[in-house]
Amino acid sequence: MVPLLSRLTSPGRRAPGHPVWLAAGATAASALLGLLGLGLALVVVQTLDPTGGLPVSGSATLAGRLWLLAHGGRLQLDSGPLAIAPLLLTTALAWGLCRIGRGVVAHRDVAGVRAGAEVLGVVVAVHTLLTLFVAVVVGAPGRGLLQAVAGAAVLALVAAGWGVGRESGVLADVADRMPVATRPVLRGAAAGLLTALALCTAVVAIAVAADARGYGRVQAELGGSGAGAVGTLGLALLLLPNAAAAVLGLAAGPGFAVGSSTLVSVHGVTLGPLPALPLLAALPDTQAVPLIGWVSQAIPAVAGLVAGAVVGRRLAGDAGPVVAGLAGLLSGVLLGVGAAAVAWAGGGVLGDGGLAEVGAPPLATGIAVAAQAGIAGAVGAAVVRWRART
Repeated sequence: MVPLLSRLTSPGRRAPGHPVWLAAGATAASALLGLLGLGLALVVVQTLDPTGGLPVSGSATLAGRLWLLAHGGRLQLDSGPLAIAPLLLTTALAWGLCRIGRGVVAHRDVAGVRAGAEVLGVVVAVHTLLTLFVAVVVGAPGRGLLQAVAGAAVLALVAAGWGVGRESGVLADVADRMPVATRPVLRGAAAGLLTALALCTAVVAIAVAADARGYGRVQAELGGSGAGAVGTLGLALLLLPNAAAAVLGLAAGPGFAVGSSTLVSVHGVTLGPLPALPLLAALPDTQAVPLIGWVSQAIPAVAGLVAGAVVGRRLAGDAGPVVAGLAGLLSGVLLGVGAAAVAWAGGGVLGDGGLAEVGAPPLATGIAVAAQAGIAGAVGAAVVRWRART
């Protein structure tokens, strides 16, 4: 899929035919190659299982289920409902759709809102229909099918819309009509959110490394020889952004839950029965808050300072520290909105009863991050602007 997308977005190439047909073909090819890649990866993992593992048809079904979960779908398993999106796969799908939108516009010199909307509409329609086909094939329940189809439409609309709008210049035209501080504020919020997620990912990595024995113990209990080790490692990587989203709730203050009996926050740790996932070895072993949990409380402030620094550097030359501080405050608030969205996307359901709620509370996390990052962003932007003018 990567070579195809690279050829689509490389300059100097022009594909024949109407841009609508190019958009349809590229979207279909990207989705099919993505499903094929997932299936092949699962087949390779199954070959490591000394007992034979799943057949090819089983691996294909599992790939389809992962595809639906990545779009926000819901599956009904023997252990109960499963509705948690592997955000790493979701991010990869969004990147591919964005590249398709940009590539089609660049290859066919698409200009104007109407032409861009036609391309976007085709990308959304094809991607949604293919997801509907996958849901029907793997036998997703009615509610899960609707959620996956709606999620596919929203993901394609946002990701491909960003690519089409950016490459066609529509987003730049819209930004030019808005206040001068709009671009610095948005870029600051994006930089701050990426900083927060990077730091939260580092916290997860440190926590897992600190309890490597626990990870190995859970892995040994699951068994599966080489296939089990590779499979659980792949699952951990797919869910790593979800773990980072949970840590964001811990850093902000509200904490995060893994079912109704396990809550981790800076105010205390409550441990209960947990599913056998090696990634959960990152959780504390006792009810005492670990040191890394206390250190993580600085993440919202650090992210806010990064957002404020970006705003302060990118504001117009005549803006003073007060204006910069207000812009930094707004950037921090928007960072909180982004944190709420990440917490919502990273949570979900892992089963019935006690595991019906997993992740950080979106609203509380967003409000806490907005408050802390907003103050830090205002200070950071004002200081950077003041130093630039002295």
